[in-house]
Amino acid sequence: MPEDKPNEEARLIFPVAPDDQPPERTGRSWPWVVIVLAVVLGIGLLVYLRLRTPPVIPHAPAPVEIALAKAQKGAIPVYVNGLGTVTPLATVTILSRVDGQITKVNYTEGQIVPQGFVLLQIDSRPYDAQLTTAQGQLQHDRETLAEAKINQARYEEAYTQKAIPKQQFDDQASLVRQLEGTVKFDEGQVASAQTQVDYCSIQAPVAGLVGLRLVDVGNIVHAAGTTGMVVITQLQPITVIFSVAEDYLPAIQEQLRQGHVLTVEAWDRAQKKKIATGTLLALDSQIDTTTGTIRLKAQFDNKDDMLFPNQFVNARLLVNTLSDVTLVPDGTIQRGGNGAFVYVVKPDNTLEMRPVKVGITEGGTASVTGVEPDETIAADNFNRLQEGMAVTERKASNGADEGTPHDTKSSKGQKP
Repeated sequence: MPEDKPNEEARLIFPVAPDDQPPERTGRSWPWVVIVLAVVLGIGLLVYLRLRTPPVIPHAPAPVEIALAKAQKGAIPVYVNGLGTVTPLATVTILSRVDGQITKVNYTEGQIVPQGFVLLQIDSRPYDAQLTTAQGQLQHDRETLAEAKINQARYEEAYTQKAIPKQQFDDQASLVRQLEGTVKFDEGQVASAQTQVDYCSIQAPVAGLVGLRLVDVGNIVHAAGTTGMVVITQLQPITVIFSVAEDYLPAIQEQLRQGHVLTVEAWDRAQKKKIATGTLLALDSQIDTTTGTIRLKAQFDNKDDMLFPNQFVNARLLVNTLSDVTLVPDGTIQRGGNGAFVYVVKPDNTLEMRPVKVGITEGGTASVTGVEPDETIAADNFNRLQEGMAVTERKASNGADEGTPHDTKSSKGQKP
């Protein structure tokens, strides 16, 4: 045992040469070879599959279905709008012209009465008595005059025969003239009394609408009274007074100088229903300096009584009509930061964003420049449209109308 210790120490100081070491086991390297072969086979398989699969070609986007409209050449009216008030041609407050008691009321409140209709009846008996007295006096004086004329004829014959002096004949002639004056005075008294009797029947001076009742049977009225007994407002014809900006005055005056009759339309407050159609009657003599407007008056037949006194209406004055202009539906016009534009459908069914200048807009139609007549333009789906996009026309279904805009509000902020 002691002899082994020097050998161990010698190994520690002098290491054994490699040839003297035992050989390593070669069986541990084969797993790495398998892994490498698997990776190589996998890469080869992927390359083979990719080369065998045809490349995927991206599909072009499907055309957008839209409604279409066509630009047309035509005429468009030019209107001037103004807020107006319906004003009757006559509003009559009837007062009594005699003193007396009301015995009869012949109208009902809100009744349409013709001119000459007896509205009220005042007790006429006192005036009938005065009329009878005047007529009696007239009859008496007429008979006296007739007697005086007979005597004058006799005196004239006697005077021609020198039977009476000329003075007597002249006196009789003077008496006849005096009696003629008396008869005229009596006739005036009769006419005055007859007028008082006529005043007891209160008649409508104009045809129109009777207002609410102001007096009843039994009331005493006076000729000096200031309270009206009834108010009548004329409805046919009737007028509308409205104001327009002074800038339109030259165009209106030019039309009037040429002798043209200008049409005025009255629309309701929401401007959705036309109430009546009339003609321009007159212009005011001055421009209102505080508002820069001028007042105009239009007259309407008002046969259907659709216009009512003091009613507010929207007046539309037809000043001119533009002919041979390009017209498009107003809903097809879009507006962006660079102004108004439309989407024009080109022959290859792609879109062109076309700037336009908008002129007159009336009844859902606008006159424009920048689009030619018969060009096709997009009418809806504006929120999905853009320059160069392919489109196709939407076919009508379930009774829906083609070309009706649906999304006109969605693209108002788009920029061309």
